[in-house]
Amino acid sequence: MIRPLTKEDLPKLKAMETGIEDDYVIRVFDRISSGNNKLFGLFTNDQLVSVGGLTVFAKHYAMLGRMRSDLRYRGNDLSTSLMSQVLEEAFKLPDIKWVGANTQEENIPAQRVLKKIGLAERHISYGASALDVSSLENGGTPWKREEDISNKRQWLRKLFIDSAAVFPYECYYPFPASEEMFDDKQIAGWNFFVNPQGDRLLITKKDFKKYNYLQAVFPFEDVLDQPGLWETIALAHQQLASELRKETHIWMDLTKQQASALPENHPFNLPSPWMLFGKGK
Repeated sequence: MIRPLTKEDLPKLKAMETGIEDDYVIRVFDRISSGNNKLFGLFTNDQLVSVGGLTVFAKHYAMLGRMRSDLRYRGNDLSTSLMSQVLEEAFKLPDIKWVGANTQEENIPAQRVLKKIGLAERHISYGASALDVSSLENGGTPWKREEDISNKRQWLRKLFIDSAAVFPYECYYPFPASEEMFDDKQIAGWNFFVNPQGDRLLITKKDFKKYNYLQAVFPFEDVLDQPGLWETIALAHQQLASELRKETHIWMDLTKQQASALPENHPFNLPSPWMLFGKGK
């Protein structure tokens, strides 16, 4: 039996043998099983043996994830059976147009599940984080801030929407861009910076995923060849950290080409790349 999990199922979740120490799914169970989040479980004889869920973003996107199965029952395609139904549940939601899942390149079992349920590989990037990027500065002048909403939207349309390029909507959560992804209030809260030549754009925005982040979006490969780019990121990071009065990290979704261009002593933590799978309605 597969059904949504409720707070009464938490003891059964804790009883699963997943091999995961300090499982965040248990720690934040209430949050990820309510609101825009749904958590489903596969039961055998009233025992919870597999878990998976979905989260809705920007009303039109759903991200699958939180897959884990009881080690004592693995090898029975439990995750495939469960996530196939979770995918169906996602597309039943009235406004959902695209469903995806993000898993690390080293997680081969999860990739097999996603392919089995019909999701195709869409994008790959590093979720790079750092506390200080001053070592990458090259003496350039910080870029000019763009305040006009219509100009911001033109940049988004040119770089992301027209080509449905993947946009890092939040840390860990990139999606193929569309007009529906961006509303004026949201765009107004993001910082847009344009280089002096007017041909490069940097977007910075605030996020929280266990830590406070300044998420920096730079959709060009020449990350080391743009005077003032890292000065702009460093200044935006300093301003956000001062505003929050808490330790604040920098997050960037880097392509493999961008990551390979970084110097040997770069400040980023680069775990296994994230692979985005998905399909449209």
